[in-house]
Amino acid sequence: MSTTTFAPPPPTEPGASIQGVPAGADNGSADNGSAGNDAGPRLGISHTLIYRSTALLGAAAVVCFAAFLGRSSERLGSTTMVEIVLTLLAGAAIAAAVLCTPRGRRIAGIWPAGLLLALTALTAISASWSVTPDASWQEAGLLLAYSAVFIASVALARAVPNRCEAVLGGIALAAVIVCGYALLTKVFPTLEPNNQWARLLAPYGYWNATGLTAAMGLVACLWLGSRRTGHALVNALAYPAAGLLMVALMLSYSRGALVVAAIGVALWLCIVPLRLRGATLLIVAGACAAGIVSYDFASSVLSSEKVALASRITAGHRLGVLLLAMLLLLLALGIAIGFAAGRRAPSQALRRRAGATLFVLLALAILAVVGALAASQRGFTGTISHGVSTLTNPSAAVPANTPGRLTALSSVRARYWKEALQVFSAHPGLGAGGGGYATASLRYRPANLDAKHAHGYVVQTLADLGIVGIVLTLALLAAWMAAAGNATHPFNRRWSGWRWRTLSLPYTPERVALLSMLCVVVTFGLHSLVDWTWYVPGTAIAALICAGWLAGRGPLQEPLDAPERWRHLAPSGPSRMKLAAATAAIVVALLAAWSQWQPQHSAEESQEALVLSGGNAQEQARALAAAEAAVASDPLSAQARFRLADIQGLDGKQAQATATLKHAVKLQPANPETWYYLGRQELEAGNASAAVRALQAALYLNPQKIEIQDKYVQALRDAKTR
Repeated sequence: MSTTTFAPPPPTEPGASIQGVPAGADNGSADNGSAGNDAGPRLGISHTLIYRSTALLGAAAVVCFAAFLGRSSERLGSTTMVEIVLTLLAGAAIAAAVLCTPRGRRIAGIWPAGLLLALTALTAISASWSVTPDASWQEAGLLLAYSAVFIASVALARAVPNRCEAVLGGIALAAVIVCGYALLTKVFPTLEPNNQWARLLAPYGYWNATGLTAAMGLVACLWLGSRRTGHALVNALAYPAAGLLMVALMLSYSRGALVVAAIGVALWLCIVPLRLRGATLLIVAGACAAGIVSYDFASSVLSSEKVALASRITAGHRLGVLLLAMLLLLLALGIAIGFAAGRRAPSQALRRRAGATLFVLLALAILAVVGALAASQRGFTGTISHGVSTLTNPSAAVPANTPGRLTALSSVRARYWKEALQVFSAHPGLGAGGGGYATASLRYRPANLDAKHAHGYVVQTLADLGIVGIVLTLALLAAWMAAAGNATHPFNRRWSGWRWRTLSLPYTPERVALLSMLCVVVTFGLHSLVDWTWYVPGTAIAALICAGWLAGRGPLQEPLDAPERWRHLAPSGPSRMKLAAATAAIVVALLAAWSQWQPQHSAEESQEALVLSGGNAQEQARALAAAEAAVASDPLSAQARFRLADIQGLDGKQAQATATLKHAVKLQPANPETWYYLGRQELEAGNASAAVRALQAALYLNPQKIEIQDKYVQALRDAKTR
C-alpha cells in the first residue's frame, strides 16, 4: 500500500504547460501560487499540516453545528443560538482576515456580498408593511447570519486562498458525519425512539434536508477520490464516504435530492477533467451501495411506517452489520485502486477506450429510457405531458413515505406554489413581507395544512418580497455567477471582444477544488428551487461557505500566496485602517447578535409569564412584569401581546386586555390570529356583537381553522340571545 504524500511541482505561471502537459489538459499538477514579492521563508510541513487541519475541521465543525443544533428556521431557541454563534464567529473571522490580508491585495466579492446585505435589509424593512412583522424580523436575523458567513468566506478566500481544498474537505467531512448519524438512527432506533417514519429524518427533522446534504457531500467526495494530490490513504477514504452518502441519499426517499445529485455529479464530470477517476469512484461505490439499498427496500420492517420499536431494533442491527461490511470493502477497494493508479498510470489508449465505453453505456441507458417511454400506454409525448400535469396538479394524490415515492411524480408542492403565487398576485410590488407567506397563504388554502414555507425559493420570495425581492435576488445571482466564473472559468472559454476566446488555464489542484465547490453550490441552488432548504441552516451554511469562497477568490489568473505568518505586516503591527475595520466587524457582529436575540428573549419572558400566571398575588405580579418585558423585547410580536392580554385577563383587567389585543390587531391587521384573540376576549367580556365582527375578520383571513369557526358560531348564538 502506498501511503506517500504526492509532492506538488514548482509553481507555474497561469497558461503555461506543466510537466510537459499542455495547458488545460487532464493533469494532476499542483499550483500553490506564485511567490510574488513575498521573499519570506516557507512554513515547515508540520505548520502547513496544522493550518490545513484547522481549516478542514473548522469548516466541518461550523456545518455540523448548524445541522445538529439549528435543524430548521421554523423554531426559535436552538435556531436563534445557531444564528448568534455563526454571526459572532463570522465577525471574528472577518476581523482576522482583514488583519491578515496583505497590503495592496484587491478585495473581490464586493458586489455579491453587498447585494446579499441589501436582500437582508429589504427583509428587515419589510416589517413595516408585513402581515407578520415579527416573522419578518426573525427572517432578517437568519439572513444576517447567512450574510455574515458569506462575507467571512469571501474575506478568508482573499486572506488564505490556498486553503480551498481544506475547506472543501471539511464540507465532505461534515456531510459524512451528518448522514452517518442519520443512518445510525436507523441502525440504532433508540437514538430517535419517537420517529415512526422509514425515511431518514435526523438530524434536521426533515428528510429532504438529509438527502440534500448527502447530494452535496457526494460531489465533494468526487473531488476527494479523484484528485491527484494529497495523501493516498486520505483519498481512498472517499470510496466508503461516497458509499455511505449514496445509501443515505436513497434512504431519505427524497426525489428532489436524488435529481439534484445527478445534476451536480453530471456537471462535475463535464467541467472537471478527472472523469475516469470520478466514474470509477461512482461505479464502485454505487455498486456496493445498491446492495444495501436493495436490502432495505426489500425489508418491510425497514421500509414501512409505524413499525414496533423492537422489530426496528433487530432489523436495524442487521442493516448496521451490512453497512459496516460495505464501508470496509469500499475502503479496501479504494486503497487498491489508488495503489494501482499510483504505481502505473493508465495509458492514453486505455483512457480513450474507457471513456468511449462509458459514453456508450450512458447513451444506451438514455435510449432504454426513451424506448420505455415510447412503448408505454400513453406513448413518449403523452407520458411526458402526463408527468408534467401530475407534478403541477395541486389536487394530485400525495405519495406515501415509502420507497415507492421515488418513482411517483405527484407532490403537495403544487398546492404551496399555487398559494404563493396567489399571495404574490395580492401583493405584487413588495410582497406580504419577509416570512409573510405562512400567514398570507391561509386566506387561499383549501385545506387545513401546516406549511410555513412555499417549498421553493422563487415562489417564496415572490410571496414575501414581491417583484423587488426577486429582482434583487436575480441581481445577486448574476453578480455571484460573474465572480464565480472569474474564479473558475468552468468551460475554459471567455466572452471577449464580441466572441468567445479560448483560455489556456491549467487545471491546477486549486482550480479543480474551486470547480467542485461550484458544483456543490449549484446542487444546493437547484434543490432550493423546489424545496425550503434555504431556510435550513445546516444545508445553507455549507453552500454559503463554498459560494463565498468562489466569490472572494478573485481572478483565477491572479497568483495568490497565503501568508500563514504575519510577515507581511509592518514591524509596528497592522495599520490603523485595518485595526479600525477589524474593530468595526466585531462591533457590527455584536449588534447583529443582539438583534437576533430579542425575539428569543421575548419568547422566554412570555414562557416565564405563563409559568407564573395563576399563582398568588406576588407571582401574578411577576407574571405581568414578565409579559410586559416580553412586549418590550419584541414590540413586533403578536404572541407577546397575546400572553400579556391573558395575564391582564386573569388579573381582572378586562379593559386593559381588550386594549392590548386591539393594539395587536392594529399592528398585524392581516393576521387572523390577532382578530381571533380579540374576538375571544370580546366574547369572554360579554361583548358578543364586537366578538362577531372580530371573528368574521379572522374567518375571512383563515376560513379553514376549526377554532375560529367554533368561536364564531358561539358568538352568533350569544348575539342572538342578547
